[in-house]
Amino acid sequence: MKRILILGCGWLAEEFAHQQLKNKHQVWATTTTEEKYHRLKNDGIFAYVHNFDGTLNKASNSIESNPENILAESLKTSDPFDLVLTSIPATNRNTVEELQIRFSKVYSLISKLHYKQHIFLSSVGIYPDMDGIFDESYKELLNPKLHLAEEALLELPNTHVFRLGGLFGKQRIFAKYFEDRIVQTGDQPANFIHLEDVCGILDQALNKGLKETIYNLVTPEHPLKKEVILASAEKYGYKKPLGIQPENSFQKIVSGDKIAQELNYGFKYPSPLDF
Repeated sequence: MKRILILGCGWLAEEFAHQQLKNKHQVWATTTTEEKYHRLKNDGIFAYVHNFDGTLNKASNSIESNPENILAESLKTSDPFDLVLTSIPATNRNTVEELQIRFSKVYSLISKLHYKQHIFLSSVGIYPDMDGIFDESYKELLNPKLHLAEEALLELPNTHVFRLGGLFGKQRIFAKYFEDRIVQTGDQPANFIHLEDVCGILDQALNKGLKETIYNLVTPEHPLKKEVILASAEKYGYKKPLGIQPENSFQKIVSGDKIAQELNYGFKYPSPLDF
């Protein structure tokens, strides 16, 4: 039996949590809402309500309170966690100050825990929107907010970063976001991944371990977004877009070869056309 802690149990993380419960593992998770707390608890997850955002005391440049100490005490057990999964977002809507607070608090908590492996879920949005093939060795022109979050958590030992492509599966269907709309990004390659493949890769990482630090998680195939929209509209019965304009058509392709080769992972959905 393995022990898994999820910080920020959103859509993806909740799916992974339920899969691990089916595998007879123990799962702990934090959420920011009372509604999800009760749902997780009823499902057999050791749940906590916790928000990693806080207020910065500008006079002392420190965080006003440290509830992470209380949570850390609640999470301390004799055996280490086999995996700590951090699924807390760094978005462009947040200010740099907000992200500094958020991820300093995440760091503060994890640094107090005993664990074997820590994975932080980031995004391929860290790479610039420009022509090129981007793998994990690319270091220039990275999105500063996503980079800030990654760098903060990479200070923790045994930490790996998963940069996820656009995430789809279950109720997230690409075509439904373009019904009766004009598509202006249709000539861009799709850097997507299916929910089930992210969970599959996380499961293999949990059981096999990881050698490197940063990994891209995207499908091996990169059809154009307009092809994905039309395929999913046909498959799920959504209306097609009103039109597709050839604008903003930079050819950005993110390579996910490294983790697939390391784990010898076979994608259930190798192309977004299959979603």
